[in-house]
Amino acid sequence: MAISTEYGLSLTAIAVLTGFAWLWIFRRFSDRTRIALVKHQVRAQLYALRLYSAEPSAVFRAQKQLLRWNARYVALLLGPAALAVVPGVLLFTQLDHVYGRRALLAGESAIVSAGFASPTDLRTFEPALEGSGVAVESPVVRLPDLREADWRVHVTAPAGRITVRTGQDTAGASVASGPGLRYLAWRTSVSGPGPLRWIAVSYPKANMELWGYPVAWQVWFAGISLASALAFGQLVPEHHL
Repeated sequence: MAISTEYGLSLTAIAVLTGFAWLWIFRRFSDRTRIALVKHQVRAQLYALRLYSAEPSAVFRAQKQLLRWNARYVALLLGPAALAVVPGVLLFTQLDHVYGRRALLAGESAIVSAGFASPTDLRTFEPALEGSGVAVESPVVRLPDLREADWRVHVTAPAGRITVRTGQDTAGASVASGPGLRYLAWRTSVSGPGPLRWIAVSYPKANMELWGYPVAWQVWFAGISLASALAFGQLVPEHHL
């Protein structure tokens, strides 16, 4: 298992803390008395399935009750799960800006896109791209149906910046390059009187390696968080949370 230090260790630490937070939410806001009762009923129905396996009518009743108690168990978990969803979505969104993409390497190419408001006609429009620490490799490619203009660029300095000019307005965005984790805002909104609405940089996807295979950060994060929550659940008594 190969994990880059800058990528894996910090993500693992955040995942462990998130697992503990999930455990705390479920213990703090769940009805543990009713959950214990439901678990007891589920075990009882499983025992009945084995005990009365030779009696079809008894097996059918046990299966019906098992489905019923499983549904109750899921319903009891919906409340705590809902409380965890909102902060979880916000956390995933922010983590994706750090772990979902990586900065460009020296000389590495990327696509810079500019989006325009309707009813901009790019067939008669002439947007231009300039770069500081960024070399523009290609002429503009217009996508009229998408109201988008694209250029291919590559970085020439650790701190680059691009500027889109339309004649009616001008807007810029930074281009990150070099090793190390950082917050990448790959799409920058533009507000102004002109038609330009956003600028985006197509940073490469970042992956970890697990036994030589690439693994998306979401998979690693979810696995470590779940394992941490289960481990804490076994190690930390319920009355301590």
